[in-house]
Amino acid sequence: MDLKDATLMMLSESAGHPAVASIAKVAYDRIVRGEAVDYRLLNDLIDEASGKGVLRAIRSKYGPVAFEAMTSPILQEIGRQAPIRSPMSSAPGDPAGDPLRASTWPR
Repeated sequence: MDLKDATLMMLSESAGHPAVASIAKVAYDRIVRGEAVDYRLLNDLIDEASGKGVLRAIRSKYGPVAFEAMTSPILQEIGRQAPIRSPMSSAPGDPAGDPLRASTWPR
């Protein structure tokens, strides 16, 4: 299954959840038009589908293998596009205590 098929399945399986269906439709329409789909949109799709129980329903309805086939293309595209954040780069702290960020070297 490719990204286009995966977003189409999410769209069809989220008919009872307008927020999920709306995000899935935007993603699917962009793919059909040949446009890139930003990882943040796909991440929103997975988050919303998870929060509304759509992912659980898909797994229950189709089984674990089909569930994996439907979600993997979306998750792989998120993983491919999403920036990698280092825990050190966002960690607040005392620059003077960190020799790599200190303005002067200790003697």
